[in-house]
Amino acid sequence: MRTTTGVARHKKKKRLFKEAKGNRGGRGNLLRTVKETLVRSGAYSYRDRKVRAREFRKLWITRLNAACRQRGRRYSEFINALNTLEIGLDRKSLSEMAIHDPAAFDAVFAKCEEHMKKKDAERDAQIAKDKAAREAVASA
Repeated sequence: MRTTTGVARHKKKKRLFKEAKGNRGGRGNLLRTVKETLVRSGAYSYRDRKVRAREFRKLWITRLNAACRQRGRRYSEFINALNTLEIGLDRKSLSEMAIHDPAAFDAVFAKCEEHMKKKDAERDAQIAKDKAAREAVASA
């Protein structure tokens, strides 16, 4: 008995047309254009999943920056303190915390604030030391 691809082909076409349902014109009715459309839509979907991740990260950073500036610091200082203190909270959870649980965010921020103040004092001491050295060279 001769075997044919009839059933398999029909199942495949049915699946492709089901995936392409809702497209306009031949993009939902004609096999060749349906295939092209699905390949392209798959590529766009893959690309835009990466874009969506980038955009959410940007949103979280913007929210954190706003929350930090309300408390008198910059985002970069806050993140640096978090990393130095090895506090393992990601930007998403910090952003949600800043919006929905400000008390918890304040606690995390206070812990980082201690570190940032210590770092500021070290920087100020170094600046004063450098200034004194420059003045000594200038007066000599």
